[in-house]
This record gives sequence, C-alpha cells and structure tokens, in this order.
Amino acid sequence: MEKHQFKAESQRLLDLMINSIYTNREIFLREIISNASDAIDKLAYTALTDDKVGIARDDFAITITRNEDDRILTVSDNGIGMSREELEENLGTIAKSGSLGFKQAMEKQEDIDIIGQFGVGFYSAFMVASSITVITRKYGEDKAWKWVSNGADGYTIEETTKDAAGTQIIMTLKEDTEDDKYSDFLKEYEIRNLIRKYSDYIRYPIKMEVSKSRKKEDSEEYESCTEEETLNSMVPIWQRAKKDVTEEEYNSFYQDKFFDFTNPLRTIHTSAEGTVSYKALLYIPGKAPYDFYTKDFKRGLQLYSSGVMIMESCEDLLPEHFRFVRGVVDSQDLSLNISREMLQKNRQLTIIARNIEKKIKSELKSMLENEREKYEAFFEAFGRQLKYGTVSDYGVHKESTQDLLLFWSHKQGKLISLKEYVEAMPEGQEKIYYVPGENKEHLAKLPQVETLSKKGYDTLLFTEDVDEFIPQTLMTYMEKSFCNASSEDLGLQTEEEKKELDAKAEELKGFLTFVKETLGEQVKEVKLSANLGTYPVCMSPEAGMSFEMEKYMKRMTPEYSFSVGRILELNAGHEAVQAMQKAMTEDPLKAKDYAQLLCYQAQLMAQLPLEDPYAYTELVCKLMV
Repeated sequence: MEKHQFKAESQRLLDLMINSIYTNREIFLREIISNASDAIDKLAYTALTDDKVGIARDDFAITITRNEDDRILTVSDNGIGMSREELEENLGTIAKSGSLGFKQAMEKQEDIDIIGQFGVGFYSAFMVASSITVITRKYGEDKAWKWVSNGADGYTIEETTKDAAGTQIIMTLKEDTEDDKYSDFLKEYEIRNLIRKYSDYIRYPIKMEVSKSRKKEDSEEYESCTEEETLNSMVPIWQRAKKDVTEEEYNSFYQDKFFDFTNPLRTIHTSAEGTVSYKALLYIPGKAPYDFYTKDFKRGLQLYSSGVMIMESCEDLLPEHFRFVRGVVDSQDLSLNISREMLQKNRQLTIIARNIEKKIKSELKSMLENEREKYEAFFEAFGRQLKYGTVSDYGVHKESTQDLLLFWSHKQGKLISLKEYVEAMPEGQEKIYYVPGENKEHLAKLPQVETLSKKGYDTLLFTEDVDEFIPQTLMTYMEKSFCNASSEDLGLQTEEEKKELDAKAEELKGFLTFVKETLGEQVKEVKLSANLGTYPVCMSPEAGMSFEMEKYMKRMTPEYSFSVGRILELNAGHEAVQAMQKAMTEDPLKAKDYAQLLCYQAQLMAQLPLEDPYAYTELVCKLMV
C-alpha cells in the first residue's frame, strides 16, 4: 500500500469544493452516477470497434447498494474502469477530468456526449462521506486497484482483485449531527427521490434492491422480501419523436412532473439543431397555481444537460411575461459552472431563451386564432400576467404580448383582441376608445360610452388595475392612438360644432361661474360638454390621471397618493340643467341645492366616494319636500 498526497493544494482546494463550489449536499449522488454513466459510455464506445468487450448494450447498468448498519452507500458500474495511472491522474489530481480528456480525444471523430467535464464531481461525495473507497479494474487489464481517502490528508493505492471491468465507489457516510442527517442518504425513499429528481434520464438503468411485500404460497398472508428494481426512466419523453408520444403520455408526464391534477391547455414539444442544439417540452397549464400572483411563486424551466438535471427552476430561460409556462429544456451545448449547479451567462443560453419565447408566443397566437374557447380559458387564468408583462420594464416586451391581450367589447358583448377591435372600426373612427372602472356593467352605462355607441363606435371596458397602464405603454396599436373616453376629448365634434359649444359656454358663463362658486373646492372646473348623450352631468378627471388610477395609487402607495382634479361637465340641453339655470334667477338657494345634487350624482356615476353621504340624503329629502 502506498500513501500519496493530492497533487493540488489538497486541504484548501478540497475545503473550497465541499464548502463553496457545491451548495446542495444531495447532488453528490447525481455526480457519482453521472461519472458511472460516463464510464459506461466509454466502454460502449469501445465496443463499437472491439468485439472482445463481450457486454451487450442492454447489460450495462449502474447499481446502488445500501448498508444502513455500517452507514455505507456503494455505487457500482460495469463501465471501462481505470488503470493505476488513471487513478493517479483522475483522482489524485483534483479537477482533472478523464471524461473531458476522452471527449477531447474523440471530438475529431464524432460528437461524444459526456456528462462530466470538470473532474470535481467525484469529490462532492466528501460533503457526506467521511471516507471513500474506489475499487476499479480497467477493461483489457488483469489487475484491479483500490483507492482509499478520507479527504484532505491524501489517499492510498494498492492492488486488489475484481472479477470484471468497472468501478465501485464505496462511501462511508458521516455521523449524523443535530443539523445534518447524513443517514437519510441511505434510506430507500430518499435515494428514489434523488434519482427521480436528478438522474431519471441517465441512459443506463440505475438498479437497487428495494423492499417489497408479497403473498406467501398457499396463504393469504404477506411477507417482506427484497427485489432488484430499476429506479430511472432512462429515455426522457422529450427525446422521443412527437409522433411516438400520445396525448395521454404528455398529460401524464405533466401531471407527475409538475404536481397538477388537471391536464394542460397546450403542449409544446420542440427542438433545434445547429449552433445551439436543444430539446424542449413546454406546457401551458389549465389553471393558475394558488401562489401564482405572489412573490413565493418560482418561475423558470427545469434545465437538463444530457439528461441530468442541472437546475430545477432556470429563470433565465423564461421571460417574466410567460412565467406561467412549465416544462423542461435539455441541451448539451450549455456552459456550466464548475459544480454544474448553475449556468454561466452565455450566448447559447440567450439564444435558447429567445427561441423559446418566440415559440410560446406563436403557440398562444395560434390558440387565439384557432381555438378561441380554449384561449379564453387560458386568458382567464393568466391574462393578467400578460398585461403585467406588457407594461413592465417600460414596455420593452410589448411586442411579445400586445397581440395576445383581450378586453371586453361593449359593442360586441365579448372579449376581443386589439387587432379585432381595429379591424372592426367603422370608417371615420381614428381612435381606440376605452373606459376604466370597477366592473363592465357600470362602465356600459357611462354617458361617454352611450355617445360613442350612437356614433357606431366600440368602447373597451377596462376593469383591472393594470389595464389603464397598457395604453400609456403601447401609445398606439396598428397606427391607432388610444383615447380614455372618460377623461379625454372624444374627437367626435366638427369644427362647426366646437364653435357652437364655445359660443354656448360664453353665453352661459355666468351660470357656470355660479355653479363653480356654489361647489367651491369640490370641483376644479365646471364646463359644458357635448359628450353626455341623455345624461345631465358627469364628473371627469383633470388631464393626466384617471379616477381609477387615483384609487389604485391610494391602495398601493397611500403615502405618495393625491387626488385628481374633478371637472363637472354639464349637458346644456338636459332638462335638469335647464331647471337649475332657471332657478338661478328665480330661487338662487334652490339653484345651489340643484348644483350640489348634480355634483353628488356625478360623483356616484364616477364611482367616487361621497365625503358626506348623510348630507346627500338630507338634500334629496329637502328637495322632495
């Protein structure tokens, strides 16, 4: 037996790998299994040109053995094994990767998909093991070797015996502490979970003796037994051709993988070859998770590299406006960091993310155009997220989302897209009209909506807080500007009609002044309007901010909120306004009561709170008497 020291600065580097490079102890099993898979890959590749290998592809396997009493976990493979020199080179030098060397040697011949590239994965086992023994025999050699280390103090190598080529990694787990239960990694259920989470798609079977219950012969009683079981699926569903996967298989995978009891609305199975190669299986859920609109929700796609899970939620692959999408992406072209726990920011990742965004948009647009009922079900669950995505980051993503938005059409009585609104506009209409409010039933009764309807123009009814930010973000759509019908000039009057209204306002200047003085600070301005239809009055906000925006700001940031200036608009042709005008000369006190009553009514129609509801009640009773 020979004692050796690591060729790197062992204590410092090993401490760094155990305490800094790896942040999640459970990934040690992923790394050891990935190395075993690489070893089998090498022998399988050798078998293509060497008929002496004598192992059929179906016979390759990785075996896990547990000994809970002695706290020993063993991972064995029947791969290519290592010679003494390779033990020295690969395990004696930290960060020396045999897999990477093999791949580099073969790259000129063909593309070899090898998982391990850094040579540090093996040492992640020291996060959970107090000592590690490696027994290995190189294919084509008679001698076997035993490598033993308890970490930074170095290692020993001695000759041993082994029946066939392959490698055993024997890990003696650390003693449990109050904070760390290392013995959990010996439990059957924990190993099952880790295999399913990280290594389910390793291309070779991962086998383990598991506990079973079976009926005794000639008896109704059951007895315990053990049976070897394959723990991994091996071939991921996204690696199969779309024509070979049924809808039931897609749905079953989604429900099992993402813990949803309902079927997805849409399945997107896509791949790309070229500068960056990847396969993706994406799902658009049928309903929003309970925490979807909270800060606790984690967006992102599961990221795999050659079938090994690298990240459970890779946010960089999924833009915020499509955060509802679930799924997996698998690529061997990504640059991983040394621990394979995280991605390096790189061009390949950006390309994949951009392609995925385009694909999701395309699928949603197709659903909107061809499966309207299904799309509206999707929009009910996730439409608000698309709206948030439109206005976030100063509208940088609006090109991806604006065509997917739906709003309630007053004219058509259903949800429509902005494109459908513009295409249905009658000749002469130049603006996209909308009104913000709490519910579409109330908005449908606004005087401005009535006026637009008589003109044959549609009005979009905005009922969500985020809706009103969308016109400000888009500015225009299909070269049509937006108009808030409750606060902006509708643009319906001819120049002649404008002159007539100005002349009428000049004629009634004293009357308008009387009303303003009566109401005082309750309103900022009193003016005539030609947009009130059959209504006598309305309350409109001062330009720049709507009443709904005022309410929103008071809810979200009360310390920075402020009241929007109120403008009382009067319909000079309405009988109620004419009665007030007549009372101004005959009974000024009654005229003041009329002015106050109409102000109250305008506030109620605008769904603004009355500062003194009792005063309103008393005024109504007074006028009735």
